[in-house]
Amino acid sequence: MENIVFFIIACVLLIILPGPDTAIVTKNTIVNGQKGGFQTMLGSCVGLTVHTIAAVAGLSALIVKSAVAFTVLKYVGAAYLCYLGIKTLLAMRVKKTEVDEVPTIEAKGNSYFRQGLVTNITNPKVAVFFLTFLPQFLSAGSEPFWPFLTMGIIYIVLTFVWFAVYVFLLNKIRNFMKKPATQSAIEGLTGAVLIGFGMKLALEKQ
Repeated sequence: MENIVFFIIACVLLIILPGPDTAIVTKNTIVNGQKGGFQTMLGSCVGLTVHTIAAVAGLSALIVKSAVAFTVLKYVGAAYLCYLGIKTLLAMRVKKTEVDEVPTIEAKGNSYFRQGLVTNITNPKVAVFFLTFLPQFLSAGSEPFWPFLTMGIIYIVLTFVWFAVYVFLLNKIRNFMKKPATQSAIEGLTGAVLIGFGMKLALEKQ
């Protein structure tokens, strides 16, 4: 494995770039609190673990090369993102029973985890990323198994650290989000963003 420092810097830049995972974590943290955000984050990290194992085992290469597998996974992921976006927009209709009560989307802990997991696993662009980004840091002529595994673990750990800090800070300013107008605006924005990511994924070419 070569250029480990550059690899870490590149990972950090890619991780903080907003995407579907960030949108899901943001929504669940603001609407459901720190617990919802952390559970969503754990789901995303488990999804990255699945992608890492798939890349090491060569399954990601099969998905990328197979037009049918790529398309099916793409549309499943797009449909799920649109579903979450629509669900978030519909949550704006939920009426508060108390003046300062934060409206919440009814969901169990495993639902937050599942949202992060499914969003990550059904995104074929993550598989493409693992197969195009990681090989750039392999030493010439080296066996890819251990380097791929190591880089995947590093990426997962960095993702965990970033989202842990992000959820913590977001939860700190959550009191400001209790205002009805602010809450509605955030739910509307995140719902629209999730639908936008879903449509963008659906239009993605192999």
